[in-house]
Amino acid sequence: MRPTLRQLEYIVMVHQLGGFGLAAETLNVSQPSLSNQVATVEADLGVRLFTRGRGGTQATAKGLEFVQRARRILAEVETLRRVMTSALPFGGRLRLGVLPSIGPYLLPQVMRSLHDDQPDLRVVVREENTLSLDEGIRNGRFDAIISTPEDHPNTWQRPLFTEPLWVAVSTDHPIASLTKVSGGDLAGQRLLTLDTGHRLARIVYGIAGLSGGLVSDDYEGTSLDSIVLMAATGAGVAVLPDLFVRRQAVHRDEIVVKPLDMDDANRGISLMFPADQPFDEGRDRLTVAIREAALSLDLAVSQT
Repeated sequence: MRPTLRQLEYIVMVHQLGGFGLAAETLNVSQPSLSNQVATVEADLGVRLFTRGRGGTQATAKGLEFVQRARRILAEVETLRRVMTSALPFGGRLRLGVLPSIGPYLLPQVMRSLHDDQPDLRVVVREENTLSLDEGIRNGRFDAIISTPEDHPNTWQRPLFTEPLWVAVSTDHPIASLTKVSGGDLAGQRLLTLDTGHRLARIVYGIAGLSGGLVSDDYEGTSLDSIVLMAATGAGVAVLPDLFVRRQAVHRDEIVVKPLDMDDANRGISLMFPADQPFDEGRDRLTVAIREAALSLDLAVSQT
């Protein structure tokens, strides 16, 4: 059957490293052999996968589609091999993607529980934004992701918990003296949030629409810490998720944090798996471990 799995691996590596020479070195094959294998696939399919220029090797439109599908196939083969040769859940290695605003504050407790339950299970965690997590769960890069469910349709979804939102302001901001912050308190205020690759940004745009606030177009944070620093300068009102606030922001002297008292001022967090895989005991145990960790942090945990 052509293309072979080896040829798929060659083409993915050329795209990943941006050149035939480095890909051949990484794969421990000669560059002419690698080039011939890629040319064979192009001839068989009647398409051109790469173009070469001064800027390096670039995938064509067809090449990008090929690489995307090849990655899924290779991931499935690797998963098949692991599952068939291991009695452990996820074939002995769980590749878990998680939002950066969740991972550092929730996963330490989850990892402890998983290690106690399955000490030989290896867990590989990557923190990525919403869009990257969706791409990863679809192309087989992740076995599971912890994210906002609205952004990952057509996946197996297990609701975990609901996380309220807070605001952070400089110590001399008028909001700093309030006990809690309502929608009316945000009228005319400049709201600070992450870039639009994150669900949190879309939630903040919704809050701005309901309250009469304005989302800052001068600055989009790349991390929650950067948003806090901007708020500390008086640049606006940072909207932050509960876990980050209670584990980090409340300890910062340069800002004041207040609960946001508005309808729907929260975000739901779910555990998601590829839709084409059966829901087995390993996935159920992972769900339970995360819910127990969330419960220990006083979050509103779902039991469905």
